[in-house]
Amino acid sequence: MAETGSLNMIQALGNALDHYLERDETAVVLGEDVGGFGGVFRVTAGLQEKYGSDRVFDTPLAEAGIVGMAIGMGLGGLRPIVEIQFADFIFPAFDQIVNELAKYRYRSGGQYAPRVMIRTPYGGGIRGGHYHSQSPEAYFAHTPGLRVVVPSGPYEAKGLLLGALECADPVIFLEPKRIYRAAKGEIPLDYYTLPLERAQLVRKGEDITLVAWGAMLHTCQEAVALAEGEGYDVELIDLQSIVPYDLHTLVRSVTKTGRMVVVHEAPMTCGFGAELVAAVQAEAFDHLRAPLLRITGFDTPFPYSLEDHYLPSAERILRGLVETIEY
Repeated sequence: MAETGSLNMIQALGNALDHYLERDETAVVLGEDVGGFGGVFRVTAGLQEKYGSDRVFDTPLAEAGIVGMAIGMGLGGLRPIVEIQFADFIFPAFDQIVNELAKYRYRSGGQYAPRVMIRTPYGGGIRGGHYHSQSPEAYFAHTPGLRVVVPSGPYEAKGLLLGALECADPVIFLEPKRIYRAAKGEIPLDYYTLPLERAQLVRKGEDITLVAWGAMLHTCQEAVALAEGEGYDVELIDLQSIVPYDLHTLVRSVTKTGRMVVVHEAPMTCGFGAELVAAVQAEAFDHLRAPLLRITGFDTPFPYSLEDHYLPSAERILRGLVETIEY
């Protein structure tokens, strides 16, 4: 039987990076304070000591330069793993990511395809204000050439990170920092991967389909328990991969339940929930019993003092579930 350990998400991510650095000698980790300090959340703690400062090293505080350098390293045959300290700080590198990294393979006719992984903590719930709380998945989902992955727990974090590192495509790996230390689980300590394009059916149910990703999955689990207490049977799906997303699993579920609620932290307008609602209604329209519903953050900058009101709560999700079921 494979050895297991009780790890939180930070430990699981660090364990995954350790495995991959050991397996692939071309892999390098770079970013602000990822070396001796071990990263702002300590995901890379101990890796420089083990693998040396030529493979795990600090960079200047310049996100565009970090990603640009990683692209060059990828073109040179290395496997760069970038850490951006907070997803809110990724926008200075936006041009490098969407205009260069995402398009290299296409514009070079397949001659060049830099394998760059970008890890970054995202989302609210830590009283960080708007520079440390945003959810930018929709920006990157709109850019062909990128994969976007969001784990929801330690097991998923390790397996999806290693799966992403084996992938030939550039990957934006968004880590929900609110559950970095809160989510803990017994996971295999050996090397394992999870498929990047498959949603996870967390709970079977008959009355309605509830879809979320990242930290919102945990809030949805609270809502599911509340709904169960009121006699409703909710099917819960963890999307895991934003691009490509597992439309088949969503359609199969909605074909059964006839209803769907999508929950995310980002603002509603042009959030990724809009894509899911449009795609599912196109494929499962004849099975729908109620309008598909989104429960999201609001169309405002992320608020510091009203964080608890901004983020979808279990109670707000429950109201949406009941409203949709009883439509």
